[in-house]
Amino acid sequence: MDLVLHLADDYLLDKVWARLLPLNDHLGQSLSTSANFTSITYFQQSAWPRDYIPRQIVSLSVITFLGIHCLYFLFAWLSYKFIFNHEMMRHPRFLENQVKQEIQCSLRAFPMMIILTLPWFQAEVMGYSKLYDNVEDYGWAYLALSVPFFLLFTDYGIYWVHRLLHHPNIYKTFHKPHHKWIIPTPFASHAFHPVDGYLQSVPYHLFIFIFPLHRGLYLGLFVFVNCWSILIHDSDMVTGHALEKVINGPAHHTLHHLYFTVNYGQYFTWADRVGGSYRQPESSLDPMLEIKKQS
Repeated sequence: MDLVLHLADDYLLDKVWARLLPLNDHLGQSLSTSANFTSITYFQQSAWPRDYIPRQIVSLSVITFLGIHCLYFLFAWLSYKFIFNHEMMRHPRFLENQVKQEIQCSLRAFPMMIILTLPWFQAEVMGYSKLYDNVEDYGWAYLALSVPFFLLFTDYGIYWVHRLLHHPNIYKTFHKPHHKWIIPTPFASHAFHPVDGYLQSVPYHLFIFIFPLHRGLYLGLFVFVNCWSILIHDSDMVTGHALEKVINGPAHHTLHHLYFTVNYGQYFTWADRVGGSYRQPESSLDPMLEIKKQS
């Protein structure tokens, strides 16, 4: 997020802050610095410089608010329009006005999820993470290997967070709202209780404070994991493909929403296999069969 904030400051926010809170109402040249970047700017200055923490928090809040809404509506709509099988809406367990309810639930969750996530983003902006800019610092091999390493680390972390959220003592309060959607659409991807959504995001943030990761690659992976969350909520039960026993895809997650205590993983099936919670997708479990019975 420090990269996004830096670019936003360069191209927009410096001007916005200078207009909102001007410094002595004059033009000048300054060297703007932060924990990770240096920029030379030539325009009216703000009384709140880039490294002023209240400014960073406000800027990060606005950027995150706009970003999550854009990601959610763009990619959920694309998946809903072009991938999701709309016949699934005839399933007897598909709720009345469910898509509207999923969107409303997501929009209610976003503000608190952003507040809970801000300390991670602020620590990142202040230079406490292990994000780096130059590929030469760790080499091209590390850059390539850091992708599967990131996915494996976060997958295993999310697996255990997800299993914990199914513990009877906390399930009803924090995770049951997401399981309201027995037959989910892509718009259910972010329809969580905010604490639920935040806890499942913690492994993504934690990774960069433990292991080095290229700053641009991290941003790309951050977008990818949000898109993947949307994709696996399309209720697709395509089975029999080559990677079915390796990749935790839409079919696996559809079974999780149907049966609750299986397939907790996010990207891969190995954690469920080790944890004894794996259930193999089969054509006989396809919720579309219920719809065909009614026809």
